[in-house]
Amino acid sequence: MTFEELSERIPDYAKDLRVNLGNVMQQAELTEQQRWGTALACAMACHNMDVIEAVHGEAVQRMPPVALNAAKTAAAIMGLNNIYYRFQHLVGKESYRQIPARLRMQGIRTHGADPVDFELWCLAVSAINGCESCIASHEAVVTEKGLTEEQVVAAVRIAATIHAIASVMDTETAAPVS
Repeated sequence: MTFEELSERIPDYAKDLRVNLGNVMQQAELTEQQRWGTALACAMACHNMDVIEAVHGEAVQRMPPVALNAAKTAAAIMGLNNIYYRFQHLVGKESYRQIPARLRMQGIRTHGADPVDFELWCLAVSAINGCESCIASHEAVVTEKGLTEEQVVAAVRIAATIHAIASVMDTETAAPVS
């Protein structure tokens, strides 16, 4: 499925998402690589194959292979970290924070892409996955490295839009609305 076909398949009851998709993928606050890496990492976090296929098909044309792979790495690592660190946050016991994670996370250091872009992709996926600790950590890194709050919000807009579209596509697959 192409990106254009994905947009066309968004049902009329969700036409705001179709408009938002076009708008968020053109936000001037982010570079093309930041936009498409965010979209790809978020699509992977949402698990909808149509959305992943459409976003990946477009991202592969707009990003170098190392950045494309790093966006995928961000989604994979945050899928792990968001569960682990959200648990620590939600349980609220300091004793759990003292126990080593003992989870391999080498991709955070070895992804090979622009470190700011990678952190932005991690932040966007963490927003989808609802991990307060990871959101705060990655937001602090990207702003410390020079991104503005407007750029952070632009990435979260992409995350919100991709997540909403994936949810609608899942709903339409399970119970199409006439």
